[in-house]
Amino acid sequence: MVESSREIQGKVTIERRYYLSSLKLDVETFARAVRGHWAVENKLHWVMDVCFREDQSRARQGYAAENLATLRRLALNLLKQEKTKKRGIRGKMLAASWHHPYLLKLLGLLPNAF
Repeated sequence: MVESSREIQGKVTIERRYYLSSLKLDVETFARAVRGHWAVENKLHWVMDVCFREDQSRARQGYAAENLATLRRLALNLLKQEKTKKRGIRGKMLAASWHHPYLLKLLGLLPNAF
């Protein structure tokens, strides 16, 4: 069990999460594993849910869901690699939709656009 508490504007909330494992781990190793799990959740899944609205996808037939997930991750990697704009992922997505030379630069089709 992992118990975490946080305080926001004077209100304390406590959350308990339970994990099952057959591994013999000490407390420090277990804590690192739990933090690593949540790091993935916060760095990847949150971006996919909020910026790409992956949870709202209704692709269900054949390999559509898997193919779209692959394309979303490809797009995310391209947006993360691009360093000329000082914006977040959502801002870069909007910039690419408004400014076609920037989109071409993201896709590697126009290398010296900026």
